[in-house]
Amino acid sequence: MFAMDKLISLNSKLLDSIRAEQFAGYDPFDSLNSRLLQATPLYRSEWVRLAWLQLGKRSPVNLRPLLCVPKRRNPKGVGLFISGLLQDYQRTAEEPFLQEARDLASWLLAQRSSSQEWKHSCWGYHFDWQARAFYVPVGKPNIITTCYAARALFELGKVDGNNALIETALDAARFITTHLYTEADGRCFYAYIPGERAFVHNASLWGAAWCAFAGKQLGDSALIEQAMRVARQSVQEQAADGSWVYGARHHHQFIDGFHTGYNLEALCLLRDALGTSEFDGCIAKGYRYYVDTFFTEDGTAKYYNNGVYPIDMHSFAQAIFTLLKVGGTPADLALCDKVVKRAISLLYLPQKGQFIYQKTRWLTNSINYTRWTQAWAYYSLAFYNRYRAELDHAKN
Repeated sequence: MFAMDKLISLNSKLLDSIRAEQFAGYDPFDSLNSRLLQATPLYRSEWVRLAWLQLGKRSPVNLRPLLCVPKRRNPKGVGLFISGLLQDYQRTAEEPFLQEARDLASWLLAQRSSSQEWKHSCWGYHFDWQARAFYVPVGKPNIITTCYAARALFELGKVDGNNALIETALDAARFITTHLYTEADGRCFYAYIPGERAFVHNASLWGAAWCAFAGKQLGDSALIEQAMRVARQSVQEQAADGSWVYGARHHHQFIDGFHTGYNLEALCLLRDALGTSEFDGCIAKGYRYYVDTFFTEDGTAKYYNNGVYPIDMHSFAQAIFTLLKVGGTPADLALCDKVVKRAISLLYLPQKGQFIYQKTRWLTNSINYTRWTQAWAYYSLAFYNRYRAELDHAKN
C-alpha cells in the first residue's frame, strides 16, 4: 500500500496545480474550439470536424496553442472536482475544501443549458463535439455531464444543508425522463443527447440510476418504473460472461474497462437507492468479469478486455471506484491498493504534480487534460484517501 501521508500530499499537490489554472484547461475533445478552424468555411463539414477533433485527440504533441484553442472549464470536470473536494472535506473537516466546492457549484449552476429550451436542469460540454453517430453543438445537454453535475450538486447540498442545490440536482432527472427517454429498434433506453437514437449502455444506465435515485427522493413511482425498464434493457443485453459491449451500433462493439465500471457503479446506485435485489446476479457476474479481465498481475488497469493499451488514468480512476463501491471486500481493497500504486508509478509526473494522459506501447502522451485526466485522478484519489482514513479510524 502507498503510504497514506505521501498519497495525501501527492493529491494535494495535484489539486494545487489545478487551482493554479483555476480549474480550467484543455480536453481531448476540445479541438473544435479552435478559433482558426471556426474562421473558415471548412468548419461546416462534419468530416473535417471529425478529422480535426481526432487530430487533436490523438496527437502526442499539444497543437492547441498553435490552433488557438483556449483553456476553459468543463462542466463535467467541475462536477468531478466538487465531488473530490467533498471527499477531502469529509476526511479533514477543513472548511476551505467546502467553500471551494460552493464556489465551483455557483459556476456550475450558471453553466446550465438553456432553461427556455429544456425546462429542467441539464448540462453539456464546453465544446462542439463531432462523433461518427452525431454532432453535438457546444452547450447542448448530454446525459453523462448532467448525471455527474447533478450528483455533485446533490452531494454538496446534503453536506451543506442547501435544499436549493438538492432540488436542482433532482430536477435533472426530469430532463432525462422528458428529453432522453427513447424507444427504438425494439429497445427502451435513455439516449446520450436529445434526439439521438444510438443506444449506449453506460449512458443509459447512468440515466436510469439517477432517475431511480431521484424518483425515490421525490416519491415519483412513474419515474422509478421507467428507470427500471431502462435498466432491465441493459441487463438483458449483458453477455453470458458478464461483459457489455459499449453500445448497439457496429462501431460500438468493443469492451473496455472504465465503461464496464460505469455500468456496474450505476447499477449499484440504482440498487441501493431502491433497496432492490433484482440486479444482484447481474452485478455479481459483471463484477467478476471486470476483476478477472481488466487488471494485470501488477495492478495495471487495462483499457480493453483484449489489450492493456492505451494505459490511461481514466481506467485507473474508475477502477478505484468500482473496486471499492461495487466490491469492497478485503481482496478488492488489496487489488485497489495495487492499482493506486501502479497508477502513480506509470502515470504520475512528480515535477509537475500531474498525471499524464496516456501511454501506448511506443509513445507517451503527456498533454495536461483537465477533465479527462486530472479531475478523475483527483476525485478518485480523494475518495480512496477518505475510504482508507475511515478504515483506519474504525480499526482504532
